[in-house]
Amino acid sequence: MLPVLALVGRPNVGKSTIFNVLTGTRDALVADVPGLTRDRKYGYGRSSLYRFIVIDTGGLTESPRGIEQKMAEQTLKAIEEADRVVFVVDGREGLTPTDQFVANLLRRSGKPVTLAVNKSEGRDDDVAVSEFHQLALGEPMAVAAAHRIGVEDLVDAALEGFPVMPEEDLEGAEKPGEVRVCVVGRPNVGKSTLINRLLGEERLVAYDQPGTTRDTVEVPFERDGKRYVLIDTAGVRRRAKVEEALEKFSVIKTLQAIDRANVVVGVLDARDCVADQDASLLGLVADRGRALVIAVNKWDHVPPDQRDEIRMQIDLRLRFLDYAQVHFISALHGSGVGELMLSVNRAYAAAMSELETPELTRVLEAAIEQHQPPLVRGRRIKLRYAHQGGRNPPVIVIHGGQAEQAPEDYRRFLVNVFRKSFDLRGTPVKVLFKSEVNPFAGRRNELTPRQQRKRKRQIERHRH
Repeated sequence: MLPVLALVGRPNVGKSTIFNVLTGTRDALVADVPGLTRDRKYGYGRSSLYRFIVIDTGGLTESPRGIEQKMAEQTLKAIEEADRVVFVVDGREGLTPTDQFVANLLRRSGKPVTLAVNKSEGRDDDVAVSEFHQLALGEPMAVAAAHRIGVEDLVDAALEGFPVMPEEDLEGAEKPGEVRVCVVGRPNVGKSTLINRLLGEERLVAYDQPGTTRDTVEVPFERDGKRYVLIDTAGVRRRAKVEEALEKFSVIKTLQAIDRANVVVGVLDARDCVADQDASLLGLVADRGRALVIAVNKWDHVPPDQRDEIRMQIDLRLRFLDYAQVHFISALHGSGVGELMLSVNRAYAAAMSELETPELTRVLEAAIEQHQPPLVRGRRIKLRYAHQGGRNPPVIVIHGGQAEQAPEDYRRFLVNVFRKSFDLRGTPVKVLFKSEVNPFAGRRNELTPRQQRKRKRQIERHRH
């Protein structure tokens, strides 16, 4: 299970900048979940040693009023959710009374705290952190988040003791032939009803198997001769109690469950269409690179004359998820659930596809003939060959001259070409560019002093 790291501190100390560095986003609001967590922002983070969930919080003040009080409440919830806390202070402004206040609050929480002295660029580390020793929160660490200096070391220190996460291999974590399916959605959209329908149709016995203290539950089940593991984000499993239990919605549980899944089923309520919270939650699924199938539940409650309008709204609001198959279902009555599971199987097959290098390169060459890469500083980007770099989701690595200079719109063009050519429906596709190393780079350093003098004379004569 991914550990949870909360970024805490007073306003304007650089928490969001650290969040963006760790999550690889340009704007912390990208990972916001409106409505439920207006002042807590969640994302998937990665350092040299760990993968984790990171929470960005609003700034804490000594005497919060109005909106500041709400922000303080959200920050306290984030501290409660977290396994570890990074306390961010401003090295330029120095130690303030508000920093002392936050330090006392964190001590009372009992959570392990790592102290980060941000904005320390241009100063000796020992000088930058010296006055923060009096907070008595362990050895302060100097970082400069805006320049990406020291941030990975900070996280590695904060999460020390957690299992180091190896890079995902091509096979993923699932057992052979077993598809890990996670059902996500807002409360009351019908997740539990759908889970019940999936488990109950084959009349299999469902049982509790707590995965962690956060109550995520994994349930093996079988449908049409195929084996699945259902990751239930609600933490409710006994069939007799599902309908009467109040559905819970935890962002942390959901993000951890998404991380462990092969395919995510995102459930929407047809009567509410697409809420901001739906779009943000499904955006996190895309951010993690998981295959996705969208289930618009309670379709039987929508009058026929309103259905086309709802379809158009879904297409508009979820345009960034155009690779995901959308199904209109009734989990209560079972209509459409069979087709939904067929799409789950197709999305899983696409996410785990094996793509041969000759075929990838052939498709790349055809794409270049159709649409040449742009010029960069007057020189054409030359893309030479492609190979597969990972699965779940498929990762395609393209090599060539100035390849890393390829703009985002050309990357999207190639994603669409590969998706269509290899029928990669239902899964994100990542395209990475790697520039070839100049074989003559560094040759000058290999010359003897006499050869270097001779080369210098040749260059001078050429100039004259």
